[in-house]
Amino acid sequence: IALSVVIVLLAAWELWICEGTHLGRRFVVWMYDVAAGRYEGIKRFDPDWERRFLGEPLAAVLGGLPDARVLDVGAGTGRTARSLLAAQGGPPPWTVVNLEPSHRMLGIGKRLVGQGVSWVRGWAVPLPFSSGSFDLVVSLEMLEFTPDPLQTLAEMRRVLRRGGILLITNRIGWEAPLLFGKTVKRDLFARLLVQAGFQTSDVLPWQLDYHLAWANKPWS
Repeated sequence: IALSVVIVLLAAWELWICEGTHLGRRFVVWMYDVAAGRYEGIKRFDPDWERRFLGEPLAAVLGGLPDARVLDVGAGTGRTARSLLAAQGGPPPWTVVNLEPSHRMLGIGKRLVGQGVSWVRGWAVPLPFSSGSFDLVVSLEMLEFTPDPLQTLAEMRRVLRRGGILLITNRIGWEAPLLFGKTVKRDLFARLLVQAGFQTSDVLPWQLDYHLAWANKPWS
């Protein structure tokens, strides 16, 4: 009986708290495929909040780059693209590419976002893009679900041009310490980004369970 209880608790920990991250990326994607139809209901994104605190800051950063290329890694159902569309009041003047490995999440995202952005099904490692091909890389609430977060950061750095901008989150909620090897303490997040070759400018609170960091790929 004791062994059965331990097995149930371990399964609950991995599936509920860790969302399968220690079981490999294919298992994580399978879980998101299964839950895709409920994802929007679970997240309950507030359109006004998303526009103000995600879309508008991104649009402000991109304002001086009319030909900018934007990559959202782990785009899910197109959260970043939708916030940019809302901030602009229509299709953004930039090239926005959404990368998502779950085919069901990608399909829902295409329907929700509509025209004006591109979708690519693929992994974060390796990213299926040439080095230095984006001006801005965004990755929200995704890093902790990759096999090797530092390697994932290295790939994001590779596809950024020199001086390019990274916007990324780090999980800090009560579950974060239970995602063994997938998160860092809040005061070490900037150090992790530097270790991956970035220059950090700001690390800010992000909703309840994350910190949000703006970082740059050095010019040299």
